[in-house]
Amino acid sequence: MEAAGGEESMGAAAAAEEPSLSRPVRTPAKPVWTSLEEATQMKTEGNAFYRERNIRSAIGRYHRALLVLRGLDSDVMASVEGFGPQAPALTPEQETVLRNTQVDCYNNLAACLLQRQKVDYTRVKDYSLRVLQWRPGDVKALYRAGVATLEMGDAQTAQKYLSQACRAQPNDANVRKHLQRAEEKLNRDLQKEKAMCQGMFSSSLKSSSAEQITKTHRTDEGV
Repeated sequence: MEAAGGEESMGAAAAAEEPSLSRPVRTPAKPVWTSLEEATQMKTEGNAFYRERNIRSAIGRYHRALLVLRGLDSDVMASVEGFGPQAPALTPEQETVLRNTQVDCYNNLAACLLQRQKVDYTRVKDYSLRVLQWRPGDVKALYRAGVATLEMGDAQTAQKYLSQACRAQPNDANVRKHLQRAEEKLNRDLQKEKAMCQGMFSSSLKSSSAEQITKTHRTDEGV
């Protein structure tokens, strides 16, 4: 796993840590390969920061790499047409580098967020699902999507993601642990549902029985 930034001042780092990935980005006046290499370099720096456990800086580098790549992504730029130049046409090789770098950055962002003291599971899930959109069988993304979904309370969906991850890596202890957690939660929820249904059924029987006794009592009294 890889991650981003540390030499900025605290104020600048806080401002740059998670820049908006939804705002329109103008395509820089640079050759495509120059922009791809710039994004790849930022990702590499992020990986180094992640290995040093400098999560804050790692996040910053990954976000910056993604912002550079947005200007080259025809899918993204088509949705913000009118804000700037069209995305340049990419060769198949450039398209591969673009997608692979995006996948790595989103995967690593999810890993970074899971290292924080207060985890934003909604964002972990979002980043992981973006990876799965481009690379459906990515085990790391399946695992992190499962963990995030489980922590958000959806054990059924978490089981789906974690089961896929477990089939791909059956010996991974972390995957198996969280899959077991999801299955245990599903089992507890099922038991609660059964108990609730039994309680409702028992209450209904008691109510019917009490009503029948009342009717019988009234009949005996000649009412």
